[in-house]
Amino acid sequence: MGPASRDEAWERLASEKFDVVVVGGGVVGTGAALDAATRGLKVALVEARDLGSGTSSRSSKLFHGGLRYLEQLDFGLVREALRERELNLTRLAPHLIKPVSFLYPLTKHWERPYVTAGVTLYDTMGGKSSLPHQKQLTRSGALRMAPALKRSALVGAIRYYDAQADDARHTMMVGRTAAQYGAVVRTSTQVVDFLHEVDRVAGVRVRDVESGRETEVRASVVVNCTGVWTDQMQHAAGTRGRFRVKASKGVHFLVARDKIPSDTGMILRTEKSVLFVIPWRNHWIVGTTDTDWNLDLAHPAATRKDLDYLLEHVNSVLVTPLTHDDIEGVYAGLRPLLAGESEETSKLSREHAVSRVMPGLVAIAGGKYTTYRVMAADAIDAASEDIPTRVAPSVTDRVPLVGADGYFALVNQSEQLGQRHGLHPHRVRHLLDRYGSLLHGLLAMADDDPSLLEPVPASPDYLRVEIAYAVAYEGALHLDDVLTRRTRISIEYAHRGVDSAEAVGAQMAPLLGWTDEQRDLEVSSYIERVQAERQSQSVDTDIEADKLRVAAPDPRAPRLAALGTG
Repeated sequence: MGPASRDEAWERLASEKFDVVVVGGGVVGTGAALDAATRGLKVALVEARDLGSGTSSRSSKLFHGGLRYLEQLDFGLVREALRERELNLTRLAPHLIKPVSFLYPLTKHWERPYVTAGVTLYDTMGGKSSLPHQKQLTRSGALRMAPALKRSALVGAIRYYDAQADDARHTMMVGRTAAQYGAVVRTSTQVVDFLHEVDRVAGVRVRDVESGRETEVRASVVVNCTGVWTDQMQHAAGTRGRFRVKASKGVHFLVARDKIPSDTGMILRTEKSVLFVIPWRNHWIVGTTDTDWNLDLAHPAATRKDLDYLLEHVNSVLVTPLTHDDIEGVYAGLRPLLAGESEETSKLSREHAVSRVMPGLVAIAGGKYTTYRVMAADAIDAASEDIPTRVAPSVTDRVPLVGADGYFALVNQSEQLGQRHGLHPHRVRHLLDRYGSLLHGLLAMADDDPSLLEPVPASPDYLRVEIAYAVAYEGALHLDDVLTRRTRISIEYAHRGVDSAEAVGAQMAPLLGWTDEQRDLEVSSYIERVQAERQSQSVDTDIEADKLRVAAPDPRAPRLAALGTG
């Protein structure tokens, strides 16, 4: 997925006939491409921006069953998600999916049997689990584990376990795995029209966002995996789908780990939903909101009102309140919810739906990140009706993602690996949890240039070799791809990547053949984007925030067609 493969991929798109063309490079789209490729189908995936650039890089970073859905009696969704959680923790992606503990504070004594029953069901209904079961805690026990909590905020607590993932990294790895099994995966490649033969869809017309050139891609079936853009894509195909997708905005912020003294994450009830305090490396992620969004889908903006809402609810239980000055990173994402009778987004369905919109076109929407593999398999099952040859059943429950094989052995060898490469074992384990067994290829890039093992300027959690690797093997084409998704520098540092932009841009420039002008434009565009996001977070309404955010330059936007999706 490096720059050298882009021309080859373009030629293949133009010259070959595919069984399946997947539109959209989020986790469901990459999952669908992987599912199709491992069934022996000829598949291409096109994405207008970057892998995971939409919803799939802006989630709560949880790979979970969804405890709150039990209260909504959505047992099927929770059971399915818990099975997927276990499968990914142990077999498919143990290098990317990690256990995380949560404290559920009890505010009334009568809550304990009720919540215990729910958490017990949560621990068991997915089948055998490698995670520890719940633990009952007194108030004193809970406060020893989470001294950040006010004594008056709870009468006791229950500790339970779930799982988390770097969503952007995981989505990219799913895409890389699809490419490994033969899929053509191409970013900055926008669908601008659909091809028709009589009464069926016969492929798509795409535009290379970087160069402006266009070509036609022929396929037996097109699978629409564009999330919040599902309705627009179906309209572009000349049809209306059998379901509507509504966008719900979820905002999160990050604070330094020492701002909330606790050995565990927390889940707090609110009047509308739940609030998570999630451990994330050297930070806590606090989220999320759940509000209707009808503005720019590519760049949802957080407002001061959103941040005030999160601060108010988390501060209601903290001994030392958080302030706006404590917030180091902020991000906003859009959930693609299936619209129902209720217009409250917090009550719309997280179930997914698949529809054969018309011959040659399948759409999938809804669902939750954790169940991406099931959603992908369902989409390809539906697409098989339009494929003239026999389609084998899905096998992705037995296909580990790249980097998974050998991961556990390498963790045990982290001391030796560190000595060999002059890295602290903690650094090696951090790299293993991002690359798994691909670590060897990463470190080999530094054999001829040891300076690549130096930290990224102003972002010492990452090494310069990770920047080079992102360009060479992970499809990064722009500065934002690296600072926001291949790494999480844009949310993990108070400077939000600004202080690293010049150095990272200078490193990427020769690898991507940028001129000095292109490099300067990438850096200035990134800095202006961060400034626009900071400004949007100082106003109270979505309309004001959206206006400020969309005014910022976007390296891909000037060349994107009016359809605006991938």
